[in-house]
Amino acid sequence: MNDSLVIIPTFNEKENIQAILTTVIELDQHFDLLIVDDGSPDGTADIIKSMMKQHPEIHLIERSGKLGLGTAYITGFQYALDRGYDFIFEMDADFSHNPEDLIRLRKACKDDGYDLAVGSRYISGVNVVNWPMDRVLMSYFASIYVQFITGIPVKDTTAGFKCYRREVLETIGMNNIHFVGYAFQIEMKFQAWKYNFKITEVPIIFTDRTLGSSKMSRGIFKEAVIGVLQMKIKSLFKKYIR
Repeated sequence: MNDSLVIIPTFNEKENIQAILTTVIELDQHFDLLIVDDGSPDGTADIIKSMMKQHPEIHLIERSGKLGLGTAYITGFQYALDRGYDFIFEMDADFSHNPEDLIRLRKACKDDGYDLAVGSRYISGVNVVNWPMDRVLMSYFASIYVQFITGIPVKDTTAGFKCYRREVLETIGMNNIHFVGYAFQIEMKFQAWKYNFKITEVPIIFTDRTLGSSKMSRGIFKEAVIGVLQMKIKSLFKKYIR
């Protein structure tokens, strides 16, 4: 069985889904794909099902509605752990994450000995394309805020392009992840760091979507700001033992 699974949450991604899946399938490195679709009314799941007939490496979980990014990934993580995958990836469906970088993230974990590889926009400057300046600043200073509050030595704390060794997810435990929105991305890195897993940042270029609509909002950022404080306070009363 293939050892790598790429998890892609979707909601109304019919413009992108066939192209992103095809691109991953055609990479030199083989990856299985799991799409977690939150009841997209635009027919995203139908496109996926059509592709599954020709591509057994594509898998689909359909959910009944928009249940949040975090819960989509938790569902995918549990799927990966139950089926014995060693390397589990998070990736967006809209090409903001370059599928070719999956190979570099996997190498960091498989060959270079890291437990969590983060596709980082900020480890070598600010590598973001086509974002409006207010969103760039909001994202960049959100990461600085998280570093200041938590002490985590990660430049891109809100990144959503990652590779985990399965041991990281097994140790954290799916029932111990509390955030379902944007703060989920921060919580996963924070917990991995607190458990003393080895984290590296792999420089990537993040390119904003050209098709479909973004799911990001200022409200999601506000959730993250409050969530980071809650997370830090709770961590003071918890022992992180592997």
